[in-house]
Amino acid sequence: MAPDDGPTKTKRLYQVWKGSNRFFFGGRLIFGPDVASLFLSTFLIAGPAIAFCIRMYIKIKHENTNVGRGYSMLTLGALLSALDLGFLFFTSGRDPGILPRNSTPPDSDEAFEETTPSMEWVNGRTPHLKLPRTKDVMVNGHTVKVKYCDTCLLYRPPRASHCSICNNCVLRFDHHCPWVGQCIGVRNYRFFFMFISTSTILCLYVFVCSWINVLEKETDNERNIWKALSHDILSVILIVYCFIAVWFVGGLTVFHFYLICSNQTTYENFRYRYDKKENPYNKGTAGNLGEMFFSKIPPSLNNFRSFVEESEHIVMGTMTPNCVEGQISSKEKIDIEMGNRLAEDTGYSLPEILRNLDYDDLEDEMMINKEGERLQLFKMEMEMEDLWKATLQEMKLIRQKTQNVASLIESSNINWSAASADKLGKSKYICLFGCPKHLMVVGSCKCCV
Repeated sequence: MAPDDGPTKTKRLYQVWKGSNRFFFGGRLIFGPDVASLFLSTFLIAGPAIAFCIRMYIKIKHENTNVGRGYSMLTLGALLSALDLGFLFFTSGRDPGILPRNSTPPDSDEAFEETTPSMEWVNGRTPHLKLPRTKDVMVNGHTVKVKYCDTCLLYRPPRASHCSICNNCVLRFDHHCPWVGQCIGVRNYRFFFMFISTSTILCLYVFVCSWINVLEKETDNERNIWKALSHDILSVILIVYCFIAVWFVGGLTVFHFYLICSNQTTYENFRYRYDKKENPYNKGTAGNLGEMFFSKIPPSLNNFRSFVEESEHIVMGTMTPNCVEGQISSKEKIDIEMGNRLAEDTGYSLPEILRNLDYDDLEDEMMINKEGERLQLFKMEMEMEDLWKATLQEMKLIRQKTQNVASLIESSNINWSAASADKLGKSKYICLFGCPKHLMVVGSCKCCV
């Protein structure tokens, strides 16, 4: 699609942004495409928290209890709930570290004298882009490969990755969290960890306080725990709910605390990148904790409220590194617009499971399979060549033996007649031991008749 020849329209960046994000309040808040899940997460937190506060208020007003302690428990529960919801919205509603897209591919002025397998593959898919698929960069004395993104038309910085759901490259990409409806990256990972850790603390707090309420009921009912439970159904529900929820949020908190201490991301940990090699980002436990909790959060690289010319972003969003429409690969169709363009052209939407696939790993596997097929084909060609050489050698030996036999027959002046052939029970047109004139030709030889 080419830009219109007429006057270009000026719009804000968030209005022409080609990612799958949802913007609110004039581009001040940015969410993922699955922002609706944020309402479910809010309900799962606020519902039990409100129920707990109501239970504590009833206990203060209508039950014989310590008013000061009751208000303290109520206030602390409300404060933890407010913090938890605040961290949830801080995580979900801010830019996670989205990389600005390029309107054109990087300059390819560098001369690549050596043809690498990755470069051949890129040229095969996009002949006019003379760019290698990967490049090596140095990070703290270690060589790290960075990949080229066909959608954003840039080389991703180290630890950055393209989110298949939001359709953006994100700095220090950790994962896309469906519970907050947003990518987790360099600019919101701290708030995400505070959200899950506060959720764990809130679950434990409500769990313990609800048991205290039940045990106090037990005292009023002559130490009968079953009567106490039957008289405080709301506390029982909160106990069961918090017991189940704490395993999820508590497990996440422990796992991400381990990742912080070892300076890994979820994406890196799931791919086992540092099992057999040293982590170039690891600064030790204390250094990693300091970097995560006390370092300055980098500013956003995008000003979504800035004014841009719409035509520039039309080119940027629709530019496909392809020469022939019929030769476009399925990977390009998926990675360029994450299935949207394919859905518009064919009327079929791309399944969710395909949009969530990690196509970087798929590309690597396809390259490995292709190299394996090439190696197998090369081995078969070598075997055929050896077989052909052996066949030629055998034919040469047979020819040499034939010449030797012919010379022997010619020197002995043997002349086979039809009568001698008939005595042997053979046709008169068959040279049984060979004709000296035709050198072992077996068939219709009339010279011996």
